[in-house]
Amino acid sequence: MKLVECVPNFSEGRRPEVVQAIVNAIAAVEGVAMLDVSSDASHNRTVVTFVAPAERAVDAAFAGMREATQRIDLTTHQGEHPRMGATDVVPFIPLDGTTMDECVALARQLGERAAKELGIPIYLYERAATSAARENLADIRRGEFEGIRDEIATVPERAPDFGPKQVHRTAGATAVGARPFLVAYNVYLGPAANVPVAKEVAKAVRGSSGGLRYVKGLGLEVDGQAQVSMNLVDIERTPMHRAFDLVHAEAAARGVEPTWSEIVGLVPERALFDAAARYLRLAQFKPEQVLERRVRDAIQGGQSVSAFVAAVAGPEPTPGGGSVAAHAGALAAALAQMVAGLTVGRKKYAAVDAKFKELKTQAAALGARLSALVELDAKSYSAVSEAYKMPKETPQQTALRDAAITAALIGASEVPLETARACAQVAALAAEAAEHGNTNAVSDAGVAALLAEAACRGAAYNVRINVNSLSDKRAGRALSQAAEEFVTETAAHARRAIGAVEKALEGGS
Repeated sequence: MKLVECVPNFSEGRRPEVVQAIVNAIAAVEGVAMLDVSSDASHNRTVVTFVAPAERAVDAAFAGMREATQRIDLTTHQGEHPRMGATDVVPFIPLDGTTMDECVALARQLGERAAKELGIPIYLYERAATSAARENLADIRRGEFEGIRDEIATVPERAPDFGPKQVHRTAGATAVGARPFLVAYNVYLGPAANVPVAKEVAKAVRGSSGGLRYVKGLGLEVDGQAQVSMNLVDIERTPMHRAFDLVHAEAAARGVEPTWSEIVGLVPERALFDAAARYLRLAQFKPEQVLERRVRDAIQGGQSVSAFVAAVAGPEPTPGGGSVAAHAGALAAALAQMVAGLTVGRKKYAAVDAKFKELKTQAAALGARLSALVELDAKSYSAVSEAYKMPKETPQQTALRDAAITAALIGASEVPLETARACAQVAALAAEAAEHGNTNAVSDAGVAALLAEAACRGAAYNVRINVNSLSDKRAGRALSQAAEEFVTETAAHARRAIGAVEKALEGGS
């Protein structure tokens, strides 16, 4: 299932009944899981966090917008936080199995629908922006509701992406976008007398003023305290602990110490792991060391197919072709196992019952091995990357680096070679299943053989590209030759399977 997180911000934090009505409208959409509702009376704002299947996310966000439009009046709204609409901002964030491009498409769908059905002008921002000038939410929201109301019809730069060139009389305008996970993080600097310091610190910290590029910040008074309110828009590049350290340093330079901090809404566990590892000075800490994560992975059976597909589509080089080849091989093995299961125990196939019980076991073992090779291939690539990053400033360093690169490239060749070997074995099982298994599943056996052949050839490509990167090609010649032999073997098994499939299909026509 493709999942999307959505974090709409509504300009209401003082009337619980209004907030509840909005939340109820969102939660009523099938498939929605409400994760968090955070209201702040000083900001007069509520942040709702929910998760939904990608195909229902727009419906859920629209339901919340419609309710907010009916219940919130921007002409009487007052609060510390900047705002432009009753529904101020609606970001979509990719989760399990969903890509950023898909979230961009959802943002545009919602924007078009809200403009048409609610009469609200919509601005697309962040990754959904139609121009660089629209990427930064602060630039879109500049002047807030009143400023946009006065300029939207006459200033070309204020024209919305969807909807009329006039704000909704009471609901204003809304920014809809797609973005990575954002952490709303606030640091308090003591009593309200320190608000001028908070404003100075926020200016020093936020990227638009020359601070941390992926931080947006404001100095505010909240509940009688001075607050540095921050949005961390990319916690991979600017983690929470770095933002806190800079706030602490800038405040201390002005004679003020942070008193406490808070997270508004939800935060990825890795952000807390990173902060803990830094302040505890944990060397070489890995999230896999966390007990609950290991238990969760064991219970869930590892990464979902949709999450794997999304990872492949992402900007990182891993998982890449080698992992995909292993994954395809695992699917081929699963199909062969399925055909065997549909053959075993059937009276019609009693003569091959023992053989197919063994085939089923072999297919299961090969599938498990190929599934493990998915991750091993990604790790082998990482080893190559690390080797290339080694210093080479002295002859000794260069020699060590060259040796490490050679070892890593050979290791990165051996993993897809193992994939090719396993795929050849899967193809043999698929051919056997096509020729002698349950004829009602002969097409499945054919698909298994075709997948195994494609996976084997893809694995061989990965062997060859790593061998070609070796300074001494002789070191990997045997690996390339073995890979090609597996390709030839797999192709022969696939031809057998195809022949059996065609024969069965022609006989049934």
